[in-house]
Amino acid sequence: MADIPHPEPAPYTGPSYFHVFKALVANSLAREMTLRGSFLITVFTRGFWFAAQLMLFEIIYGNVRDINGWTKYEFFIFMATGMIINTLIEVFFMPNCANFSELIRTGNLDFVLLKPIDPQFLVSCGEKLDLGALSNLLLSGSLLYWGASHLDQGVTFGQAFAYCGLIAVGVATFYSLMISLAALSVFFGRNQGLYDFWFYITIFARYPRDIYRNFWQGEIIYFVFSNIIPILLIVTVPSSVLAGKILNPGYVWGILIGLTLLSLFIARRIFLWAIDNYRSSGS
Repeated sequence: MADIPHPEPAPYTGPSYFHVFKALVANSLAREMTLRGSFLITVFTRGFWFAAQLMLFEIIYGNVRDINGWTKYEFFIFMATGMIINTLIEVFFMPNCANFSELIRTGNLDFVLLKPIDPQFLVSCGEKLDLGALSNLLLSGSLLYWGASHLDQGVTFGQAFAYCGLIAVGVATFYSLMISLAALSVFFGRNQGLYDFWFYITIFARYPRDIYRNFWQGEIIYFVFSNIIPILLIVTVPSSVLAGKILNPGYVWGILIGLTLLSLFIARRIFLWAIDNYRSSGS
């Protein structure tokens, strides 16, 4: 009796990151719908904060024509840009990076390292998403449209395309800083102080970088956070491009992209170094 040929099994090509991420979104959505009360409270509080910020700057611009060269609608574009970048970080990365020290403390990081997928992906966005923060995208998107629609010169397709690309660059820069701080939990355990540091330095991105040039302490902030850690460029550059403002210097967008690529490389090396020095709960 002739042997029945069996087809060769398909070679294992590794996990599909897209399918893993899709499952993550589905699980996070199911979790949010289970806790509808918490979801609605999150949406309400973020809406209240947005309205308070908008009211504050409406009052300010009711008394001045511009803030260091930024008119009201240009600043609203800046404000919306910062909100969009921060919202994307809060939705996709912050809940998981903040939980990294708990993975270490409980020993669950051992299970993460055993899975056939890049541990940095799982640590960064592989557990849960803060979908409640997505309401901020609707608010900030509306503010962005409102500000852009009041510009005298309008917005071209090229400006909009460059703006979207620079938004992605800004998210990547913030992410590299966050994952680097999270990875240091391997050495420091609970790293609440490190996350305090994150909020302390990212607060500088809430205002256009030109406002820091009027006093010598501000010049130090301007230099460090423009040429070493590009915190001041993350929001200023894309919002300036969309608003049609002149960049100073004109190649500053190249500086931002270059420093972002460097920060991603350094963040990856820090993460791998931390994992190499991690001692499992069973060791």
